[in-house]
Amino acid sequence: MVAAERRRFADLIDPLTPEQLDTPSLCGEWTVREVLGHVVSPFAARRSWFLPLLLRSRFSLHRANAELARMVARRPVAELTAELRRNARNPFAPPVVGQLGQLTDLQVHAQDVRRPLGLAYAVEPEHVRTSLDFLVSRRSVAFGGGRRRGLRFAATDLDWAWGDGPEVRGTAEAIMMALTGRTVVLPELTGDGAAVLRKRSAR
Repeated sequence: MVAAERRRFADLIDPLTPEQLDTPSLCGEWTVREVLGHVVSPFAARRSWFLPLLLRSRFSLHRANAELARMVARRPVAELTAELRRNARNPFAPPVVGQLGQLTDLQVHAQDVRRPLGLAYAVEPEHVRTSLDFLVSRRSVAFGGGRRRGLRFAATDLDWAWGDGPEVRGTAEAIMMALTGRTVVLPELTGDGAAVLRKRSAR
């Protein structure tokens, strides 16, 4: 699944124009180009960069990671997508969240890119189901696990539901994006729990 999503991400990026690549994504202050830099950074970054980055960021992994994405993104896009394809089956897995976190990261960032650009990019049902199961597990704390507390989530386009309490209904993609803090999808969600989720996301 991870290998397939890496290849799909490269396919999504390859035809983009320079203007599209410089469009702000849904991921913080990153452009589409910088999201690509983040996705490819485990394979394209030099080990010698990490310590200076950590020092400059005062040992904030979040800030160091953001700067690393920008550094990698300076390389030609064709080189980066080729690097991603070459490493499609690379066993890299982030600490704590592992391969499930990597799978989820790839799918969410693909939507971070395609939504601002208005591109069609359907999720793969089994891939997004696997990520939804991960996002409601204890291992997903790095993705903002507190948002799901006391709510029931139900996908309208997939046989998937989880939790107890007021219900949040929406497409599997919209639920995945909401569970990872993308507030842009909140108007796409319905049910008594949707208002609760909107309040939590506004804090």
